[in-house]
Amino acid sequence: MRPSIRAAAAASVVSLLALAGCSSSAGSTDAESISIVGFAVPETANKAIAEEFAKTPEGEGVTFTTSYGASGDQSRAVADGLPADYVHLSVASDVDRLVDAGLVDETWDDGPDKGIVSTSIVVLGVRDGNPKDIQDWDDLIKPGVEIVTPNPASSGSARWNALAAWGHVTQNGGSEEEATEYLDKLFANVVTLTNSGRDATTAFLGGTGDVLLAYENEAILASQSGQGFEYVIPETTLLIENPGAILNDASAPSQAWIDFVRGPEGQKQFALTGFRPVNPDAPGEVDFDALGIEPGDIKGAPDPADPFPAVHHLLTLENDFGGPGWDGVKDKLFGDGKDGAPLGIVTESIEKSGKASE
Repeated sequence: MRPSIRAAAAASVVSLLALAGCSSSAGSTDAESISIVGFAVPETANKAIAEEFAKTPEGEGVTFTTSYGASGDQSRAVADGLPADYVHLSVASDVDRLVDAGLVDETWDDGPDKGIVSTSIVVLGVRDGNPKDIQDWDDLIKPGVEIVTPNPASSGSARWNALAAWGHVTQNGGSEEEATEYLDKLFANVVTLTNSGRDATTAFLGGTGDVLLAYENEAILASQSGQGFEYVIPETTLLIENPGAILNDASAPSQAWIDFVRGPEGQKQFALTGFRPVNPDAPGEVDFDALGIEPGDIKGAPDPADPFPAVHHLLTLENDFGGPGWDGVKDKLFGDGKDGAPLGIVTESIEKSGKASE
């Protein structure tokens, strides 16, 4: 039996003006300003990091402008001209788009962390008391189970969800044909495909569906706001690895900012808001001593003594899917069929479900 954990979820999207000292502009030419463009989920963490950064000599007097939304949409917006100094996106392929556009240096993912600034895991959010008795992935394809997940066409979190679902079959001895059949059944049970992970959480809180495919950190963070749902950590799940990068023409303090984000204080703030800090040597594990905090400092975690439980079988892009990037699965699973290319397996499953336009 998988652990069923009580947590909470955000009731609404946090204001775009969440960071201390930010203005209403989506970008800035001010040398002492940093424009952050990110996917929706880490907004609260970035605000907390910015508050700590402001206490350093490098961060003194620095202001922030912010824009948050679905990762793919945000990446495309920057490629099309949305001003940005620092991008914090859900999947590395969304940063690669900016490399291809000449906006981010191709060495952005060099180094031991491979460009990753935050990590989490895929979990299964359920209704209070878990009335559908959801314990693992196979329970999601039973008749009558209604699933909420974002749309992989716009949302990076949706891609993590779908890859976890695929991997629970292929990395446990199943064939790709069996994994494809599983995805067809999974998306047949999806009742709404939202634009972003945050929109999916909002829909679930509003009463839609029986199961929410979500980030663990979303549940932990949201429990700090007092609205609860339970979640299950599947026996096999996927490490979510979110990249961060500065643009080639980033403002002067941007390099110091990303160094701070990657450092102990930045990673501490990620942990305090529910993320699993980046740990290249032991992915998914948290070294509380290195962060200078105790497990009980993670407010909103279901078990104060063990806020980030070990996963029985934790999949990673690098170990299981030809990573560290998405090249091994991007077109195969998520191809859009343009220019004569075949549809990806996930894309085709969604089309079969009749929900591609939702």
